[in-house]
Amino acid sequence: MIHNYGVENISDAQILDGLDIVNKTFRKQLADTASIVSLFKPLHADCDIEFKLAQLDPDGNCTNGINRIASPLTLIGDHSVKSLIQWPTNKYLNVYIVSQAAGLAGHCVWPSDADTIPAWDGIVIGHNYVGSIGTSNYTKSVAFAHECGHYLNLHHIWGGNNVPGFYFYPCADINKDCNVDDWVDDTPPTIGWQSCNLSGASCGNILDNVQNAMDYSYCNRMFTTGQKARMQACLNSPIAGRNNLWLPSNLTATGVVTSPALCKANFTSNKTVVCQNSFNTITFTNTSFNGTFTNIQWSFSGGNPATSTLNSPTIAYDIPGKYDVTLKVINGNDTMTITKPNFVSVLPNTGSSYPFTEGFETTTSLDGLDWFSNSLDTINNWQITSTASYSGTKSVMLNNFDNLMSTKDELYSKVINLTGASSLNISFKYAYAEKDSSSNDRLQLYISNNCNNSWLQRLNLINTALETAAMTPTSFIPANSGEWKQASTSIPTSFITAGFRFKFVYTSNAGNNIYIDDINLDVNAGIKDQDQLSSTFQIFPNPAMEYLNISFTLAETKKMNMSVLNVLGQTIYSTEEKSFSKGEHIVTLDIKGFNGGVYFVNVSDGLNSFKKPLVIAGNKK
Repeated sequence: MIHNYGVENISDAQILDGLDIVNKTFRKQLADTASIVSLFKPLHADCDIEFKLAQLDPDGNCTNGINRIASPLTLIGDHSVKSLIQWPTNKYLNVYIVSQAAGLAGHCVWPSDADTIPAWDGIVIGHNYVGSIGTSNYTKSVAFAHECGHYLNLHHIWGGNNVPGFYFYPCADINKDCNVDDWVDDTPPTIGWQSCNLSGASCGNILDNVQNAMDYSYCNRMFTTGQKARMQACLNSPIAGRNNLWLPSNLTATGVVTSPALCKANFTSNKTVVCQNSFNTITFTNTSFNGTFTNIQWSFSGGNPATSTLNSPTIAYDIPGKYDVTLKVINGNDTMTITKPNFVSVLPNTGSSYPFTEGFETTTSLDGLDWFSNSLDTINNWQITSTASYSGTKSVMLNNFDNLMSTKDELYSKVINLTGASSLNISFKYAYAEKDSSSNDRLQLYISNNCNNSWLQRLNLINTALETAAMTPTSFIPANSGEWKQASTSIPTSFITAGFRFKFVYTSNAGNNIYIDDINLDVNAGIKDQDQLSSTFQIFPNPAMEYLNISFTLAETKKMNMSVLNVLGQTIYSTEEKSFSKGEHIVTLDIKGFNGGVYFVNVSDGLNSFKKPLVIAGNKK
């Protein structure tokens, strides 16, 4: 799993559901195989091939077969993601679930190409094409089995493959040479289908095998007897080491032939911070592995109920404080226990009043019931510092200079009672400098009107909008007040409640240190036009093919520029700077000459710029 802390970081349950659909496709067990058209039912094969998650890693350590790695490469999803982690390809099939699979649903090189370029071996697939739950659905789930077919040397049913850096035969090309085929005798030559047209016919056929797993129809249901034979031949060939995958010695080495052993107790929760008597429930999920647990025992300090034997219990917390959570799991004779100290924070229902200011001069901890820091990684976290400040002697900062990973860190405010207020704004000072031209960090501000149940993004600072000082190749410390900026935004009326909170979310991509100081909630916090621009900036359609629309709203007349950047941050298209009046605007760009893939659209007013990802062309596999 290659993720950047977004929706692409799908659950174990969705991964297992996706694997189940793949196995049922290969074993002729899908519930809807009865819908296969009668002409091809006699060719529908049980391929006698099954896929299992590894239970032992290359070093012989117990694993559940799922690794989660944070990297912005998930937004690219080409062969580069395979450089992040790759278990021996003659022992494991490496599958990389990503946010964007290079503009495709997924891709995988054939064994012959993997033998020549071992670093490219493995399947890359978009998170929304795995399984039938979570971010995917049953229709899209067929893409996973399709890529497994490529891994085992199957071509598209019309011929060829579709892999970044390789030529491929377009699907549904009415001018296609029907002599170009998939090297399988019992799949009729075809131009290929991008819709489930069960009466579709091409290349002189009575019917095409539209429901074949190697078509683009998205009603894929079957492999043929001929495709089975080709995949079985691949598994008996030394090319790319495919013949080693199923040997008894390798099945033992990867741990898939014995009953799964319990090797780790662990759990997750849908949140860790709640408010007393208001949105105060937390749902916990047992993520221990492996095997079927004969006994599950939870202990919730301060929780109601205080114990549970459910796999995923929901617990209420009524008294402010910080509480431990303990999980004990039993699998036969094996028992493991994990305790996470101070895992739950329960905030008081009554908050500070407005006007509210925070300069961190008297704050002593970011792990208490006032300010709460939460790192989604194990690299760094927010901290109080006296190294730099806009005013006074302290601020909060993330020591990010030595961090080469993609990380995400949150800083939550205390509860603030805004009852009776109107026309409130929130502002703060911040300082940041890029480390080098590859830096791509982001600071976001979210607000909540129900303590911690839901969040609304109000600011999104990135690139020039985030930079306050010149590029600094050393660990950044703002030298004076001139290397700080102020950001501000309004608080919508619906968020002026007794349970108001805000949080900062900082996403690091090879950047530098960042500092925050002098936070204010008041009617005089000075909202800026950048807030309206950032909150209204939209692009559509996305994915786009020939034309792209950029919409935004301005609070005053401004000179604006729109540009398109590739994944390396290089500008490949830019409009001339043009004056736009106050109000709503839509700008249309002609992108017909662009190659399919992942890009970024940037809008800038000279002082602030905002960027959104764009996918050009393709829902192809």
